Amino acid sequence: MTSTIRKATAHDAGRLAALAAVTFPLACPPSSSPEDIAAHLANTLSEKHFQGYLADPDVTVLVIDADGDLRGYSLLVNRPAQDPDVASALTLLPSVELSKCYVHPEHHGLGAAAELMHVSLESAAAAGGAGIWLGVNSQNARAIRFYEKSGFRKVGSKSFRLGTTVEHDFVLERPV
Repeated sequence: MTSTIRKATAHDAGRLAALAAVTFPLACPPSSSPEDIAAHLANTLSEKHFQGYLADPDVTVLVIDADGDLRGYSLLVNRPAQDPDVASALTLLPSVELSKCYVHPEHHGLGAAAELMHVSLESAAAAGGAGIWLGVNSQNARAIRFYEKSGFRKVGSKSFRLGTTVEHDFVLERPV
């Protein structure tokens, strides 16, 4: 199977939503309810929402395309952080947000996430970012290890609403 990393197109919106339905729950704390996860998918990661992201000139969606199957994606937002906790923590400005970075579980451990991260960092630099930041759930040890291995460091924290609960995220940052 060959795979490439490319910019997503409007034709990918439905497949991105399907991929998000598989990958997003993996990033949630074990205490997250199925109802809260479903609400987040419907309110943020639906096909309609991906269509909006793909139409937004400040958003870049990259996909791992494995012979027509989407096996991972990242979503970068090139605008100032709106959350005051994030804005006050960032040290590398201008900064691009790595809003989403997920790989299908069948591709974990194969280097796909590292390749996607590499292309995401290149994209953030090409967009004019001095740095790139992300929020990661404070309980997601696997993701935190991956991000630290990718050169990110903790610079702050923020809250994240997942359905009816408030989760706590670390804010991580690195230069591009």
